[in-house]
Amino acid sequence: MDSTLTDKLEPPRFETGKPLLVAGISERCTHENGGAGIPNQWQRFHQKVGDIPDRVGQVAYGVCCNGDDSGNFDYIAGVEVSDFSDLPREFSRVRIPEQRYAVFTHRDHISSIRRTVNTIWNHWLPASGLNAADAPSFERYDENFDPLTGNGGLEIWVPVKQ
Repeated sequence: MDSTLTDKLEPPRFETGKPLLVAGISERCTHENGGAGIPNQWQRFHQKVGDIPDRVGQVAYGVCCNGDDSGNFDYIAGVEVSDFSDLPREFSRVRIPEQRYAVFTHRDHISSIRRTVNTIWNHWLPASGLNAADAPSFERYDENFDPLTGNGGLEIWVPVKQ
């Protein structure tokens, strides 16, 4: 996956995201591997998503959370659920609080998402006058995204504060 900057970053819209409960398959991503295993993680998720109880809607989420000072983070490929009570132990869970977000649209093939993410965090955010909030960031895959082809676009939600 190409990690250079993109020159096609569209200006974000700003939204206050509602609280979400997300359940799915989690992996720890290290600074060294940069999330290289995430595509395989999504394949495993698609095989197991039918086993997640209390699912809300058809949107999928790729949540980055529990980051550390070395650039490592947990990545959860998941879906919104209404409750964690009946969630089997094999699934991870994350609560996403109500938060202000800069929302970016990624229209290109999924293989170029790393370029968009790097541009947001390493170029747009430092130039924006905003700071990253201590909250999960996530990708939002709606019904337009085709997981078989990697086309259809997605949104990248970055938590921000003044």
